[in-house]
Amino acid sequence: MPLIVKDFQWEESESIVWITVPLKGVKSHKVDIFSSEEYLKVNYSPYLFECCLADKVDDTKGTAQISNGAVIFRLYKQEPKIWGHVKAQESDDREFMNRKREEAQKRVQQRLEEESTKKAENKRAHEKLAINEMMKIEENERNRISGVKDSERQKATEDLERWKEEQRLLAEKEKERLLAAQKEEIDQEKEKSREERKRQKRIRSGNIFEKDKKSEKAPLRENGKIIVTHTARVFPTPVRESQTPQEEEWLKKQAEARKSIQLSLDKDLSAEEQNPQWLQEKGNSFFASGDFKSAINAYTHAIHLTPKLPSLYSNRAACHLKLRNFFKCIEDCSKALDLLHPPVPQNAASRCKALVRRGSAFCQLEMYVEGLRDYEGALAIDKSNTGIAKDAERIRQVIQSTADD
Repeated sequence: MPLIVKDFQWEESESIVWITVPLKGVKSHKVDIFSSEEYLKVNYSPYLFECCLADKVDDTKGTAQISNGAVIFRLYKQEPKIWGHVKAQESDDREFMNRKREEAQKRVQQRLEEESTKKAENKRAHEKLAINEMMKIEENERNRISGVKDSERQKATEDLERWKEEQRLLAEKEKERLLAAQKEEIDQEKEKSREERKRQKRIRSGNIFEKDKKSEKAPLRENGKIIVTHTARVFPTPVRESQTPQEEEWLKKQAEARKSIQLSLDKDLSAEEQNPQWLQEKGNSFFASGDFKSAINAYTHAIHLTPKLPSLYSNRAACHLKLRNFFKCIEDCSKALDLLHPPVPQNAASRCKALVRRGSAFCQLEMYVEGLRDYEGALAIDKSNTGIAKDAERIRQVIQSTADD
């Protein structure tokens, strides 16, 4: 049986009650304190103090402090007034005390559960708030990143459109330049053809040294005997089909090209690297194996050594056509055709190849009229070539369909 403590002290004011319970030498860590609105209990074995208060107090504000061998309660009254006594009148009734003890324990237990539930709800609310804040931060970050991406995408689109416009302008300028160069070349060819027709007409009429009609007639030549000797001809063509001036000019150009090989040698290069013929064969080997860039390097080196061999430009043009460098292909074909002048039967095949390659490049650039003109020029050289004829017909159909649209 515990020993009931009755020698406690108490004081009151209208709003506060102070109750002092002696510990009787018991250490503070062995003291068990319980407090509610109407019930107090201090258990420090073998002693027990319990009290059913005269009126209700606010147990959420009250305090219990262990100091100087005593437990001091500071309790705040729910209704400010003077009690006159600290214990309820029924405190001596055991059943009343048991009931008050149970009610106090239930209320405390209920309050603790409510506080625990409230804490859990507050914790969930804080967690939900934290999650919402985190989601809001993530949403803002996604919006920021999306805005940056949209800005970069718009800038890239603008840069691409600007680059396309620049390329279009460059292509138009290049097209105009090529058309002007081709027109100039055609005009030159027409002028040369007219001069050639006039010269042939004079030869056929027997009046090689044609004078102005208003000039005086040349005196008649005296009769005489002329001994004619024939020199060996380089080109095995009949005299009636001979193009002697053109053939002589072609031979002269070929001789100059071979001479330039001797003048372009570089002492820092090997014997093979100084031989344009070896470089051309090397480029042909690269072309056959599909290494077009290496073939271009070989032909370019050979052109550096001897820039007057048309086959080097024509072969390099074929490489550019494979690599879709169409403007460079057109330039090399035009250079080869310049070097293949004058047109003679001996360079007909080379001229035909250069015209076909340039025509193909024009068609790839959708310049079909210019391409058809080159194909017709090639077909005029090689009339029996069915492949060129079929390609020329297809180009005509493309031009016709474009005109119909």
